[in-house]
Amino acid sequence: MINVLRSVLSEYGLGWTINRNLYSAKLKIMTKFPFTEKLFEKDIEIKRIDLFDFNLETISDYLSKIDIEAKGEIIDIADKAMEGIIKGFSSVDLNFGDPINWHLNPLTGLGNSKDVKWYEIPDFDSNVGDIKVIWEASRLTHFLFFVRAYLITRDKKYYIAFSNQIENWLKNNPYSYGSNYKCGQEATLRMINVLIAYSVFNDYGLITDEDSQNVKLIVDGSYKKVLSNFFYAHKCIKNNHTFSEILGMIIGAWCSDDREKVKKAYKLMNSEISNQFLQDGGYTQYSFNYHRFTLQILECLHKISKKTGISITETDRLKNSVLLLHQVQADNGDVPNYGSNDGALIFPLSTCGYRDFRPVLNTTYALIEKKRLYENGPFDEELLWFGDEIDLPMADIKKKSESFNESGYYTIRHDDGFLMTCLQNYKSRPAHMDQLHIDVWHKGVNLLCDSGTYSYASELGKELTSTIGHNIVKIFGVDQMNKHGAFLVTDWTKRDYVEFNDSSFYGRMNSKNGYSHERKILKKENGYLIEDKLLSKAGTCDFIFHSPCEVELSEEGFILLADNKKIASVKIKGNIRVEDSFSSLYYLRKDRVNRICVSRKIEDGVCKVMYEINLY
Repeated sequence: MINVLRSVLSEYGLGWTINRNLYSAKLKIMTKFPFTEKLFEKDIEIKRIDLFDFNLETISDYLSKIDIEAKGEIIDIADKAMEGIIKGFSSVDLNFGDPINWHLNPLTGLGNSKDVKWYEIPDFDSNVGDIKVIWEASRLTHFLFFVRAYLITRDKKYYIAFSNQIENWLKNNPYSYGSNYKCGQEATLRMINVLIAYSVFNDYGLITDEDSQNVKLIVDGSYKKVLSNFFYAHKCIKNNHTFSEILGMIIGAWCSDDREKVKKAYKLMNSEISNQFLQDGGYTQYSFNYHRFTLQILECLHKISKKTGISITETDRLKNSVLLLHQVQADNGDVPNYGSNDGALIFPLSTCGYRDFRPVLNTTYALIEKKRLYENGPFDEELLWFGDEIDLPMADIKKKSESFNESGYYTIRHDDGFLMTCLQNYKSRPAHMDQLHIDVWHKGVNLLCDSGTYSYASELGKELTSTIGHNIVKIFGVDQMNKHGAFLVTDWTKRDYVEFNDSSFYGRMNSKNGYSHERKILKKENGYLIEDKLLSKAGTCDFIFHSPCEVELSEEGFILLADNKKIASVKIKGNIRVEDSFSSLYYLRKDRVNRICVSRKIEDGVCKVMYEINLY
């Protein structure tokens, strides 16, 4: 325990430690003396809700021209949501019932009481299950499908569903009771989705006075939650939650007609961009999905800037952050499944799949530079929602081997693909044990892949985020860092050395758990030559590879096959075994992959291995 405390103080800092304990004390005080909750709240009055202005004629025209299959998918998701079947985490249908039980986890059939204060509900309950499942319905993301389905069909049933579900939500979610008031970020996203849907239906003359009052009540409760709990997001979490809740404060303050609070929140937003986005574009949450999440939050902020009369000024880092993700992107828009991935695509405003990052990257880049990042495609719809037009000149940006040294990402490009590795010098809390992990993409196949996250509240999630879930070296019983609970990581690794050019990488990582790992990567004509060196007092180690491909062992190592065709081979010596494992590209969804483990002895404290990855 003393070692954990020492690590927390040195890595997270004294300020964070004090603030986290203050927040814990706040929860204990409110639990024992419920009347004290009022001390943390502020009186507000919602005066206006006409925040969003969309060019609905242009958006409707665009939607009228998409193919029948894409229209059908939008309508199908909307129709199911009318019946309480919500598309959760962009991948799974969650049946909350009709009318919706807003406090149910459909995967376990259990839920939390709506009559219990939010701070009395545990974050993790093994019986009820992952609370994020409960939250999926109350984000009201499906309202975006209601409005898009309405624009396609002009069927008023989608407006009626919107109206009825808001009324039902308010009836079953009194402030501040139940699971849906636990998180300020969730409250912010709920408020945004309600306001977007309100704007669309209001423009078509469908909104009643009762609807308007209900929308104001949603905004009121959401804004109160954000104000009462922002200390936690700002001082303790310091990640995407902070951005979401600052946006929630901007929206709530504007709806309250409080100009000074709007200006103060914009100042906070600029400061947070400087704090969390590095100059070369990296995002300090060390997650490509949360990186995208935050860019969508800032797209939304850009959209409302015409109403607020204020714009963010820290745009260079955001532009660079788009270009970083662009450089680690496959041709189909996908990126390595790097870092924590909770399945969030908070504004699904295109017909592209969840793994396609092009809608967000194209939109963000266009909003900043007034240029397109890609040729016209199905990702243009998002730009119409958050911008003004899609008829923009193309930016001339080529994908190439690239070093983002401050952020710790390195890519080496080859014909038909690329290799990415990461070596961080952590500036904030890490989540995955993935230092020196390699991702290899070839001919559209992520043939050496990251295992993902699966769930923050499961044993499988713990395994996938640990050292053994990545393509690195694993010592039995030892992780790169130490994890306590779902999120607290201590004993952060150190980046000792790094050297890069467009055809090679060399880096060294030191673990406080008693070992160091060096990795050299050299691009060759048809693949890569990799040399690993492990310094440790342990007896043996495993070199780990994860692949969705079929695996065949050979005399020289192993072969990877995609669609029964050889796509790569790895020439390596050692005791090779192939194990069943999982990867998770979507939250709470797992797919079988092969984990190839190559065991080697550590002799005199050193283990050196050289191997070739040949691509076909």
